Amino acid sequence: MSELLLEILCEEIPARMQVKAGADLARLLGAALTKAGLSVDNVRSFTGPRRLVFVADVPARSPDVSEERKGPRVGAPEQALAGFMRGAGLSDISQAETRSDKKGAYYVAVLEKPGRDAGAIIAEAVPEIMGKFPWPKSMKSGATTFRWVRPLTSILCVLDGKVVPFSVGGIDSGNITHGHRRMGPGPFSVTSFKAYRQTLESKGHVILDACERKEIILRDAQKVCADAGLVLVEDEGLLAEVAGLAEWPTVLLGDMDAAFLELPAEVIQLSMRTHQKYFAVNDKQGNLAAKFVVVANQVAPDGGIEIAKGNARVLSARLDDARFFQAEDVRDGKKLIDNYDKLDGVIFHQKLGTIKDKCERVAALARELAPKVGADPEKCERAAKLAKCDLVTNMVVEFTSLQGKIGRLMYEKEGGDKDIAQAIEDHYKPQGPSDRVPTNPVAVAVALADKLDTLVGFWAIDEKPTGSKDPYALRRAALGVVRIILENGVRLNLIPLFIIQQREFPNIHARVMNLLAFILDRLKVHLREQGISHDHIDAVFALGGDDLVDITNRVKALGAFLSTDDGVNLLAGYKRAANILKAEAKKGDLPEVEPHAGTLPQEAALFSALETAEPLIEKALASEDYAGAMTALAGLRAPIDGFFEDVIVNSDVASERENRLGLLIKIRNLAGQVADFDRVEG
Repeated sequence: MSELLLEILCEEIPARMQVKAGADLARLLGAALTKAGLSVDNVRSFTGPRRLVFVADVPARSPDVSEERKGPRVGAPEQALAGFMRGAGLSDISQAETRSDKKGAYYVAVLEKPGRDAGAIIAEAVPEIMGKFPWPKSMKSGATTFRWVRPLTSILCVLDGKVVPFSVGGIDSGNITHGHRRMGPGPFSVTSFKAYRQTLESKGHVILDACERKEIILRDAQKVCADAGLVLVEDEGLLAEVAGLAEWPTVLLGDMDAAFLELPAEVIQLSMRTHQKYFAVNDKQGNLAAKFVVVANQVAPDGGIEIAKGNARVLSARLDDARFFQAEDVRDGKKLIDNYDKLDGVIFHQKLGTIKDKCERVAALARELAPKVGADPEKCERAAKLAKCDLVTNMVVEFTSLQGKIGRLMYEKEGGDKDIAQAIEDHYKPQGPSDRVPTNPVAVAVALADKLDTLVGFWAIDEKPTGSKDPYALRRAALGVVRIILENGVRLNLIPLFIIQQREFPNIHARVMNLLAFILDRLKVHLREQGISHDHIDAVFALGGDDLVDITNRVKALGAFLSTDDGVNLLAGYKRAANILKAEAKKGDLPEVEPHAGTLPQEAALFSALETAEPLIEKALASEDYAGAMTALAGLRAPIDGFFEDVIVNSDVASERENRLGLLIKIRNLAGQVADFDRVEG
């Protein structure tokens, strides 16, 4: 095998794009080489602020390929022969072999395709892939039409130490790489991946592996904090981002003016993280300290003193702005509710009114939901009206991601109710599958009302998601509804809530079932992600319903039952009964009879078991004891087995046949109250 090393060097690649770009390069180039006949082994990819790297083992040459193409019969019309020869690249039919089968002789063209040098394949594949590379955003590079994420600097491509020659965007490939802009720019000539990596690290001051850069940053940041008696506030997302910004990461501890600690900790941390890419630091008691960790991209002669000071000045300017905004928001004793009327000037959607209109609807719906979640209706209504009042504050305009949190902080400073304060912050949650769900009853009511109002509103104006497009994040809202209901055990029938909204959205009545189906689809996705089998989900969903907790309990009980021997065997018996009924239904109408004990002991045993199970199942279902309903169904296993073992369903005696089919119909109907077992695989 030969070692292939490819490095694409360019101006700074946005950190958020690097990981996917590295994976795309490995996937696309690996697939292209494989398609061309080169087996690709030991694939590795590396990404950094300026480079994408691909390294793999490939054979020196693709294998020779022999392909047979079957042609027409001997003696076939000239037109058929001509078409066959043209497709096979033959100049005369004598170049084809003649073979025979039961139908007679026919022609076969044996096409020999010689292998190709790996270098030639690579020289074709790399420019093609780079020309179609799936960057989210790209720009023209040089005077050509070629586009890349940032202007290309160089391309290194060597196979077993030799340059693979090609050109992309006016840049010729070679064996030259470049290091850190200031600490080791190079150029450096390399012939192997080992030499390439060692050269970059020892002379070029570039840590090639992003994971290694992350480890260095985290280790050094923890150390500088520990040395100062402090604790690093770890942030995996920020760590990944700064690892994509520095080729030679150097961790420094900076000082912040302690006066800024009067600001909310969330504001300081967000400003550090979002605007400056700094890590926050806590003292030993867990309080925010007047320090920060910055990751520089070089080792400075003075040990980073001036770099830290410069970053502190920039942070101070940001926090000065925040302090001004905070003061403006409460100037002259202004309270959070004083912003309520301003929401009338902020459009939520042209067809759905302003943010204030939405708050009025949410407040009314939250009041309806309050008793169902164990919350105070007055608090729910008040919280819903306050929840979005911070959207027009200076602080949220500047720090948008703190919406809800700023409102909570302002309301708490006013001495407001703690449940309402919690609801103000939590009503946006959950904002993703990993985000926490509100648990405070007032917050649950407001969060549910907010999301349901959004869903009903957009359904009423027929602005539903289409395909992969979901500009209003309605799938996220629906999943939020699902998670809030399930994780808090909220017993709620959704359809009546949708219909209540007719007072605001008359069109929703005709779209209620479509909206319910949309939310149930999110529930299906949620359950599948928990490892629940799709056929178990379908078997329960087929029965209908709009109580998500009840549906979920049924699904879990069915899964538990079908994991037992009784469940597996009962399913087999049910399937056999259902198949017989389907076959008989094709012949004509099934009998409409009330079954009885019949003429054989096995019939009588099954009849008795069905009579016993029926009231038990009905009672269990009425009390939502789904495990109990499954247990009652399990009692049918032995009688069903005995029935099929010793009883001929299609008896020659018409009355016997009708009764036995009637027993099977009763099995199907009784099981169908628990789940649609036809949808269960197995």
